[in-house]
Amino acid sequence: MSTAALPASSTTAQGSDDNLEPQRHGHGPRSSPLSRVTFVVLLVVLTAVFVGPLLWMFLTSFKTPDGATSIPPQLFPHPATADGYRPLVDTGSQTPVIRWFVNSLLAGVANSVIVTATAALAAYALARLDFPGKKIVFAMIIATLFVPGFVFLIPNYLIVNSLGWLDTLWAVIVPSAGGAFGVFFLRQFFSSLPMELEEAAEIDGANRWQTFVRVVLPLSKPGLSTLLVLSFLTNYNDFLWPVFVLFSPSNLTLPAGLSILQGAFTINYPVVMAGAVIASVPAIVLFILAQRNIVEGVARSGLKG
Repeated sequence: MSTAALPASSTTAQGSDDNLEPQRHGHGPRSSPLSRVTFVVLLVVLTAVFVGPLLWMFLTSFKTPDGATSIPPQLFPHPATADGYRPLVDTGSQTPVIRWFVNSLLAGVANSVIVTATAALAAYALARLDFPGKKIVFAMIIATLFVPGFVFLIPNYLIVNSLGWLDTLWAVIVPSAGGAFGVFFLRQFFSSLPMELEEAAEIDGANRWQTFVRVVLPLSKPGLSTLLVLSFLTNYNDFLWPVFVLFSPSNLTLPAGLSILQGAFTINYPVVMAGAVIASVPAIVLFILAQRNIVEGVARSGLKG
C-alpha cells in the first residue's frame, strides 16, 4: 500500500464520519410543516372543547335572564350586569351560596386529609410488610372498586343515622374516608420507590415508623399530593350523598345547594351560571397549583405492580 493512499482513505473515513455526525447527534427526523400545522390545529380544537364551556358559563353569569335565553344566542353579555351574583352573596337569602361554598371547602379538605392519611398507612403495609394473607387482603380491597357506589347508600345512611351525624358535615366527611382507590394508588406508588433507600435508613438505626415518616413520605410527595387533589375534587363535586344526609339550607354543600337555584318551571340561568363559576374556582386553582405533581404522581404510580 502506498503512503499516498493513506490520506485518501483517512479522508474518506473522515468524510463518512462527517456524514454520520448529524444522525448521531440529531434528535430524530424533523416533522413536516403539515404535521406541525395539524398538531397546532388539534391543540386549538381541544382547547376550545375544554375551555369553551367554562368561557360560556362565565359570560352567561353576567347576562340578563332574557339575554341568556335569546335566539340567536349572545356570546358576550349586552348589557353586562352582575345581578346574577347578588342573590348568591346575600346573607339573608334562602340560597346562601357562600355558606355552601365554605361547607364544601371544609368537607373537601377534611375528607382529603383523612383519606390520604389512612390510605398511606394501609398502602405502605401492603407494599413493604410481609404478613399472612396480605394478597388476600389486597384482593378484597381491589374487589370493592368494582362495586357500584349507590350500593353503599343505605348502609352508610344507617351508620350515619346511628352516630347522630345526619344534617352535619361529618356525614359527608367520614363515610368516604376509607375508600379502596387511595390504598391501591399509593400502594402502586410505594412499590415504585427504591428499596435500597429504606434499607439504608434501617442500617442507620431507623425503625419501620421512622423510615416511613422520614424517608418514604418525603419521597412520595407527588403521589400524596395527587391523592389529596383527587379526593378533594371527588368530595367537593359529590351531589347524591349530600342530598341524602343534609337537610337544612345552611348545612348544604355547594353541589346540593346549587340544585335549589333551578326552579320547577323556570330557570334563572345567570344565577345558576354564577353559582357554577363560584363552584369551579377552587377546582381550577387547585389543578393549576398541583398540575406538575399530579402528572408525576399518576405516571410513577404505574411503573411497578
